[in-house]
Amino acid sequence: MNDIPTPTAGTWPRHLVRAGMHRPKLDAEPKPDDHRDHIEPWLTALFQAEHLGLLVGSGLTAAVARAADAPAIDMSRAQFPADYAEAAEASARASAEFLGRGEPNVEDQIRAALELMSGLRVLASGVDAGSGGHMAADAAALLPAWETAVDDVLSSFVSRVLVTEQGIDAVLRNAEDADPGDRVRRLLGGFLLPFASRTATRERLHIFTTNYDRLIEYACDLLGLRVIDRFVGELAPVFRSSRLGVDIHYNPPGIRGEPRYLEGVVRVTKLHGSIDWRREQGASGEAEVQRRPLPFGAARDHPEVPERSRDHLLIYPNPAKDVETLQYPYAELFRDFAAAACQPNAVVVTYGYGFGDSHVNRVLRDMLSVPSTHLAIISYDGAGDRIRRFCEHVAREEQVTLLIGPHFGDLATLIEHYLPKPAIDRTTWRMMDVLNRRSRPYEDGAGAAPSVGPEPAEPPRRPEGSAETTKP
Repeated sequence: MNDIPTPTAGTWPRHLVRAGMHRPKLDAEPKPDDHRDHIEPWLTALFQAEHLGLLVGSGLTAAVARAADAPAIDMSRAQFPADYAEAAEASARASAEFLGRGEPNVEDQIRAALELMSGLRVLASGVDAGSGGHMAADAAALLPAWETAVDDVLSSFVSRVLVTEQGIDAVLRNAEDADPGDRVRRLLGGFLLPFASRTATRERLHIFTTNYDRLIEYACDLLGLRVIDRFVGELAPVFRSSRLGVDIHYNPPGIRGEPRYLEGVVRVTKLHGSIDWRREQGASGEAEVQRRPLPFGAARDHPEVPERSRDHLLIYPNPAKDVETLQYPYAELFRDFAAAACQPNAVVVTYGYGFGDSHVNRVLRDMLSVPSTHLAIISYDGAGDRIRRFCEHVAREEQVTLLIGPHFGDLATLIEHYLPKPAIDRTTWRMMDVLNRRSRPYEDGAGAAPSVGPEPAEPPRRPEGSAETTKP
């Protein structure tokens, strides 16, 4: 019996593996040959779950950017040159400590700044009402300075995201030195295809990401994957509240009136929005959420980059003024996340997610309350001990798979040794069946041919139709 490390024993070691019954104690640097035969079949079984979700954090973008020698997205703190900046910084620190993040990042600072602006806006309203005295006048004078400061911070953050995208895109487009570009393509394909290569009769892979960049969409374009999301339209796709996802079918040759589900289709939900999402006035005259045609790695002066980010940009935390926009579309996105994860026979795999978002962690905890669900956590490190605390809180060891440490979290190592090889047909299974029959000793006497058993039954197909509705 292996010496099983228990997550409740305090600080975890540098490397930790818990994949089914494979739970070795790792005192030295792991070797792929010692773990591949245990981890790869276990992940293969998990990936064939009835409902499969992939939750991607900033770790994926950082890993791809490192392979492309591109700068990673800088989430470091910003400076707000306005009065009461110290109070906003103190509030950001308190928020980061509450989430277990340690040092606050730019998201914590923006949240604190928005709360301060909300208070200033309430006080400033007294000027129009003829009440409030000097406090209302001071708030009205201070509010524009904070609005400008938040706008500058958001614009700077968008620029940093675009710089990372530019570095990745430049490597892929470099015709003179194709090796780095091929390496990045192999990383993107080797990571996404094992998840997306599901039999079309099963539920589509649902990708969730907290990232603001478009690396997932860019990778889907490179791999030829078809994406289903909430946006509808061609020139300016609009985010719709309807959960009807129009699926993609094809008609097999020789079969009339019996469409089949197309392979290579995924669903994508960006939980925190994206740098190409805008709050714009639509043709109907009402405000709507649009996805603008901002190229991957666009220049900072591209016309689709808003000059006033606080009025149009839709990333979380959102600086929009009205309560409805603060809740929309993020409330709809998290309903999709909860509906996809919190159902029987669902598996969610996380990669590069640091468990620093309490609203995401809450859904994962609720998911594990369903006994047939499973959570697989793949991380380069312990994310500041947040992963350990999460596992201790849920206390469901049999429902959680752990691949923690620089060895397992390294994207190239993970793809080469541990992720299942993408295969959506039955060729491999047929080959193994033939080999097993040939190597099976004759049981019916000398010269007797081995008996041939029936082929494995086909999995049941989903009900046919031109559209499908996600479960509420």
